[in-house]
Amino acid sequence: MSPILVILAAIVAIVGFVILIYNGLVMKRQRVNQAFADVDVQLKQRQNLIPNLVETVKGYASHEKETLDAVIKARNAAQAASTPGEMSQAEGMLTASLGKLFALAEAYPDLKANTNFLQLQSELSAIEDKLAAARRFYNSAVQDYNTSREQFPGSIVAGMFNFEGREFFDVGVEGREALSTVPEVKF
Repeated sequence: MSPILVILAAIVAIVGFVILIYNGLVMKRQRVNQAFADVDVQLKQRQNLIPNLVETVKGYASHEKETLDAVIKARNAAQAASTPGEMSQAEGMLTASLGKLFALAEAYPDLKANTNFLQLQSELSAIEDKLAAARRFYNSAVQDYNTSREQFPGSIVAGMFNFEGREFFDVGVEGREALSTVPEVKF
């Protein structure tokens, strides 16, 4: 075998290897994008449900304006967020304010028995379950993608073709504190 054929075979093998790694990174990046879109859909459904929930509670607890305003403010912040980090932080605050809203509802027996409120609460609970699953899938896809782009030889190909790392959907320190704090309701 001539040295030229050996060199050509080596070049073809290297190019083929780079193409395989590149295509693998593209596939994983697309999986992250799709997973983020799934999270986004669940967040939008949740955000669309909140005004109905607030309106239902307003009828029974109109003097609890501060709590209702906090929920609407948190919802608006969640809708304005664009990156996974911003979204997860805003969603953590929204979850905390919804916790206060449900704690408030405990003090109003008529509200707790209202079928519209119960239905909205049930829908929100179902969305929360889907959202948790979508977040887990997204974070798993991000972990797989980031690991592939950081491991050798993927790191070389990722650097050559500007594959940027992705951030996890994490509520952060402030969000964890807000979620772990028991809602306080004053009468």
